[in-house]
Amino acid sequence: MKERAPTLIAILLLLTLVVGTWWAADYAQRAIPIDPPRRITHEPDSWSSDFVMVRTDTEGVAINRLEGDYMQHYPDDDSYEITKAKAIGQQPGSPITVGTSNTAIMDQGGERIVMKGNAHVHRLPDQDNSALDVKSQQLTILPDQDVVFTDLPALVVQGKSTMNGKGMRYDNNTRQLQVFSATGVKISGEESRPSRSTNSGTTEKKP
Repeated sequence: MKERAPTLIAILLLLTLVVGTWWAADYAQRAIPIDPPRRITHEPDSWSSDFVMVRTDTEGVAINRLEGDYMQHYPDDDSYEITKAKAIGQQPGSPITVGTSNTAIMDQGGERIVMKGNAHVHRLPDQDNSALDVKSQQLTILPDQDVVFTDLPALVVQGKSTMNGKGMRYDNNTRQLQVFSATGVKISGEESRPSRSTNSGTTEKKP
């Protein structure tokens, strides 16, 4: 019995140590207040003046550029809000487009730019087509698809031709323009005639 006493004492001390450690950990967890999970709100986590972002293709060639006087990034939806925004599209094989607005929001991983307030997209002329201007209070640009559209009233001017309507879509790859619910259309003889469809539209000659 005397030979087992040290072993029993050691086991008892070990159990006491385990129970004491468990109690101390539980007490500390209950005694120390734990911060609740952080509530994600639409608040900026970073900002920059004279903001410039350039996107390139797989070969490293710049195809889109977005810049502005001031930028704020929102982590909840990974969006960027830019003041005095300017979006430049320079896809290979397509005319350069320049979009400007009072503010802009870029989201969806850079696949969408919503231009707000005095939104204006200018398509530079090329050897086959005159310049194209689209104006509205809001224009949505899909840079990767080289498309601009809006559901709001818009004014489209190409050369001496003008189109007013509620809603429009322009594809810079195909040079196809559609103006929906047209309220005023003036087509110059120097420009392409409108195609026959339920929507007013023109399809330019693609080089």
